[in-house]
Amino acid sequence: MSDEKAGQPGTSGGTARKHTALPKAQILIEALPWLTRHNGKIVVIKFGGNAMIDEDLKAAFAQDVVFLRQAGLKPVVVHGGGPQINAQLDKQGLVSEFKAGLRVTTPEAMDVVRMVLAGHVQRELVGLLNQHGPLAVGMTGEDARTIIATKHSPEIGGEVIDIGRVGEITSIDTGAIEALLADGRIPVISSIAGSADDHHVYNVNADTAAAALAAALGAETLMVLTDVEGLYADWPNSDEVISKLTVSELEKLLPELSSGMVPKMEGCLHAVRNGVNTARVLDGRVQHSILLEIFTDSGIGTMVVPDHQSGGTE
Repeated sequence: MSDEKAGQPGTSGGTARKHTALPKAQILIEALPWLTRHNGKIVVIKFGGNAMIDEDLKAAFAQDVVFLRQAGLKPVVVHGGGPQINAQLDKQGLVSEFKAGLRVTTPEAMDVVRMVLAGHVQRELVGLLNQHGPLAVGMTGEDARTIIATKHSPEIGGEVIDIGRVGEITSIDTGAIEALLADGRIPVISSIAGSADDHHVYNVNADTAAAALAAALGAETLMVLTDVEGLYADWPNSDEVISKLTVSELEKLLPELSSGMVPKMEGCLHAVRNGVNTARVLDGRVQHSILLEIFTDSGIGTMVVPDHQSGGTE
């Protein structure tokens, strides 16, 4: 009888026909140990940098987060919105001023921050995620008193300065987030905090908020998207990225870091010191950087681990 049946070509010499889709299967198999390891675990992702303003990167980010959810992980997204806030302040004729690396937030500026984060950035991100199903729910740190802060008054040259409605996080209540996760939802959280001691709301650094939430939720990992490849070993003399370092190694490097990387790396430090297994800084300019980091052998970016994980694999 002929090898050929109803439109199927026969094999040559008994050799199975090579499937062009085989590399896809190999990629999925490579992800299997990571899927198993992270199944049911909480992953906190700080959404920021170029990924927030480039349409293709935003769409890829949303796909990544939904993929994590459908693969059995529990993603929680935390976002700021610096570029969007700057644009709206300019539109309203309000000056963007920074002191000690933080935005001076007048009551008028706080109204803009609140409107942009909760009314524009969050809604757009929730919409992108919900193109894939009824998954994402937006909230701010004010909701259910999830993030509580007091007024932050930094020092410059030994002098305490007033930077307005900028908050320092004092407590986290994860109840509302955990309820959403238990219902299979993806919480999308704007970095605005309620007040511990007055009736104001506060603008809090999104990197700091993501780290505090990761620690309070007992997350498996914290992922911080940024606009660089990771933490450089000897910037600007070299563009070699440190792929992995311990808490102690990071503590030694902190004083030498550029101001933009400090809150991100301090956030990673806080998270890992407080029980998060790994914290990672990723290049948000790379499409699907989240999937590349979590589900491939090589990974990208910089990973911070506890001191007892100084050797071997994650």
